[in-house]
Amino acid sequence: MTATEIIGGTEKREIVVVDADPSWGEQYADHERRICSALGTVAVQVEHIGSTSVPGLAAKPIIDVLVVVDDLTDEQAYLPPLLAAGYALRVREPGHRLVRTPQRDVHVHVLEVGDPAIEDYLVLRDRLRRDDDDRELYARTKRALASRDWPSMDAYSDAKTGVIRAILHRGRGSR
Repeated sequence: MTATEIIGGTEKREIVVVDADPSWGEQYADHERRICSALGTVAVQVEHIGSTSVPGLAAKPIIDVLVVVDDLTDEQAYLPPLLAAGYALRVREPGHRLVRTPQRDVHVHVLEVGDPAIEDYLVLRDRLRRDDDDRELYARTKRALASRDWPSMDAYSDAKTGVIRAILHRGRGSR
């Protein structure tokens, strides 16, 4: 696969960043059980990632889940079970698949073992969990960006790249 396929096309959505919600961890746990039940051993690793995985961090109220599989191109191993579990395919691109709930409140990112993005997600999460200054910097950045009009959620996400890279750099340096 060499092209990105966005099922349903680009969506313009309002970007809303809210104060941390203690129920996000429980919501993740429910989806982790649902995913693990659907995939069994096909799911090599399942992790809560993104801002909702960081206690005390303001976030868009969307739970991000990382699912790692042995072979991303073997969609038959994971995609039909995830669809049967109530998720819908949203993005198919080289190295990444995204399924989400119909309510758009949970995004499941499927990556392949060895993908460097896996470590990036976990380093960022872990750095934000333990460093108050970086957590506050990221919250301020997200709130400032959310106040602007974006053509898509991807554009908003892309605008955070510089801050994320800086936090990742510090996170890798403190490991």
